[in-house]
Amino acid sequence: MLDIMLCGCGGRMGAALSAAAVAAKDRIVAGVDINPTAAGSYPVYTSPEEFPGHADVIVDFSHHAALSGLLAYATKTGTPIVVCTTGHSEEELAEMKEAAAKVPVFFSRNMSLGINLLMALCRKAAATLGADFDVEIIEKHHNQKLDAPSGTALMLADCIKEADTSAAHPYVYDRTGVRRARERGEIGISAVRGGTIVGEHEVLFCGKDEVITLSHSAASREVFATGALRAAHFMAGKPAGLYNMDDVVNAL
Repeated sequence: MLDIMLCGCGGRMGAALSAAAVAAKDRIVAGVDINPTAAGSYPVYTSPEEFPGHADVIVDFSHHAALSGLLAYATKTGTPIVVCTTGHSEEELAEMKEAAAKVPVFFSRNMSLGINLLMALCRKAAATLGADFDVEIIEKHHNQKLDAPSGTALMLADCIKEADTSAAHPYVYDRTGVRRARERGEIGISAVRGGTIVGEHEVLFCGKDEVITLSHSAASREVFATGALRAAHFMAGKPAGLYNMDDVVNAL
């Protein structure tokens, strides 16, 4: 059994993680949320500093703006933290790396094992096909998602860029402002927002007379909650360092 502090417990993913923890026989010992009335079967605080007890790991499904305070608490208490939020600034990413020198920090822009398999397939495709194949990434999410493009789309673009060094691979988010042909090596990233779409990502490798499509679709938030719990169990007892879902997959 794992004792978990859940940050963002009042949100959709907080609810999904709470349910997944019950099913896995783990225990949420404290919730943290800007709305302290968003309680389940555990006490909820507006700040992690208010919690008087101990947690084996912190799982963060809140908002990237809360990161600094959570990292400070994790560092002070020596508690491993699993960061599941997206939309971080470069400064916040740097904060995670700095904290990882003192405490175990896990960060992934997508907690799904399936997405991480998709990343591995994209790396293989990019390394094999090279910049002669145009790459377009299309991501779709519900109409309440705040950041665009999604962190997962950027994660997919990053892994393609790293795998194929034959071109610079600039990211292009909008083609309406300039009239020109597509340049070699561009990675186009498009965002769709509508309805209750949980999360869909499609990667197109478009060559001469052929197109290869790799895609992933999440049917429920349970996928991400299950992945977050798996990461939490992986992180319990780990030494200081920066970890990601590749580490979890490789440990299976």
